[in-house]
Amino acid sequence: MRRGGFVHSFAPGLATLFSYRARWLPKDLVAGLVLTALLVPQGMAYAELAGLPAITGLYTSILCLVGYALFGPSRILVLGPDSSLGPMIAATILPLVVANGDPQRAIALASVLALMTGTITVLAGVGRLGFVADLISKPTMIGYMNGLALTILVGQLPKLFGFSAEGEGFVGEVVGFVHGVAIGETVPAALAIGAGGLILIVTFQRVLPKVPAVLVVVVLSIVAVGLFDLGERGVALVGVLPQGFPPLTIPDVELSDLALLLAGALGIALVSLADTISTASAFAARTGQVVDGSKEMIGIGAANIAAGLFQGFPVSTSGSRTAVAEQSGAKSQVTGLVGAIAITLILLLAPGLLRNLPQPTLAAVVIAASISLADIPGTLRLYRVRRTEFSLSVAAFVGVVVLGVLPGILVAVALSIGNVFRRAWWPYQTVLGRVPGISGFHDVRSYPNAERLRGCVIFRFDGPVFFANARTFREQIQELARSEPSPKWIVVAAEPITDVDTTAADMLHDLDLDLNANGVSLVFAEMKDPVRHKIDRYGLTRTIDPSHFFPTLEVAVAAFLKETGAEWGQGAAKETD
Repeated sequence: MRRGGFVHSFAPGLATLFSYRARWLPKDLVAGLVLTALLVPQGMAYAELAGLPAITGLYTSILCLVGYALFGPSRILVLGPDSSLGPMIAATILPLVVANGDPQRAIALASVLALMTGTITVLAGVGRLGFVADLISKPTMIGYMNGLALTILVGQLPKLFGFSAEGEGFVGEVVGFVHGVAIGETVPAALAIGAGGLILIVTFQRVLPKVPAVLVVVVLSIVAVGLFDLGERGVALVGVLPQGFPPLTIPDVELSDLALLLAGALGIALVSLADTISTASAFAARTGQVVDGSKEMIGIGAANIAAGLFQGFPVSTSGSRTAVAEQSGAKSQVTGLVGAIAITLILLLAPGLLRNLPQPTLAAVVIAASISLADIPGTLRLYRVRRTEFSLSVAAFVGVVVLGVLPGILVAVALSIGNVFRRAWWPYQTVLGRVPGISGFHDVRSYPNAERLRGCVIFRFDGPVFFANARTFREQIQELARSEPSPKWIVVAAEPITDVDTTAADMLHDLDLDLNANGVSLVFAEMKDPVRHKIDRYGLTRTIDPSHFFPTLEVAVAAFLKETGAEWGQGAAKETD
């Protein structure tokens, strides 16, 4: 492979930088500076959400932006600390941190978590395993995000009210918050600045979406701290950030921690990939680009590895920050590089710039983000159009709230896979009939007055026949064979059947013998060639008459009419359940 081809395949961002157009620079500079105003407060807030010092959110933002700019395929996708990953990171590392908290150990654990997440996604990308992001269906993802939104909101309420509360799990946090409010721990000034900031953010996002609401609230809250001396009124402030850029650091953790971190890394990688690929697809569709899931995996993996080597934590894509970059005119990942440089300059030259930023304001930023995670309209739509998927969504929601964030993602994946298996185990099946004036044969459920051929039942099974549903197929055929008047032929409209495994083949062998003993023939029409070849290899044509395989339903019906002289009528066969 030529060097240029190698760079384009494994470092598409770098390839884009090599072909950068000078006329893009003014727009990328402006978009990068606008993005910085959003990245700084959100990065700090989401770091604290993950149970880490606020400064690590800035370290993470810098390095993940650089990593994705070099290895990511999307021109405008923005990565960084994410509200959906924060609780997952905290749930993974906090149980491993010693009593009373050890910030350095927490940072080391989070960095290893980022390295593991990055390695998993890079290896999956190299192996072209982008399909793993499809393991979570949309209904279960909606439920998971709704549960995550509620969990985040409840966890941030004490900080919004100006106090801290202890509690394990969702119920424990609710009890701790209510108890704190009941005994008078609320700091009025903190609640005023936090709640006011939250109201402003939500209002601006809905009424004036193009206004950088987070930046406006951050500036106003810092001004309010100076005007009203809120620090002396009990409002916790961020304080002066450590000056300087973090050195390249290989995190030091115990080997016994790695197995526990791996479980969290797998869950974080799955959520991050699903979020990244869906967001990338949405923005790429606007410009006619095509998303390469495997390259996205390598890009996000590189971003996580870069963050992990400089005291950072796992990252994901941000739809809101990407939208801000797009609205600001971003043309390439130079926008992200400008943001990384701007944050670095703040750390080197002005670490005290945000010292008067109130902690309740950061809580308001996180709560506003949690509200955006929730999809109530999507949940209501599921309730209206498909109750089964609504139930899956609710189950995923309950899994997050009751069991916790990490078990919740396992519940979501299990529910998605279980739903796939359920559909394969019990696919749609029906009887077909003839509708006057419409060519072909049609579902009698859709056309209750369809004519049915006396002595012949046309049955359609919409799925592969394999070990899990072989009994279902057999029972449906046997029930049709017992219908009145008794059929002579049962014609299987086999076009939807994409596979027949050995278990199903043995079932068909026994089924055909049973039907023949009762004077009923099992007939197939429109069977796909690959499936027919398997039928031949299994030796089923020694049992099932080879002449009972027809290329179309019309030919099969014509053969039956020629053999029996039957007539069309209504109500001649029983509809399947």
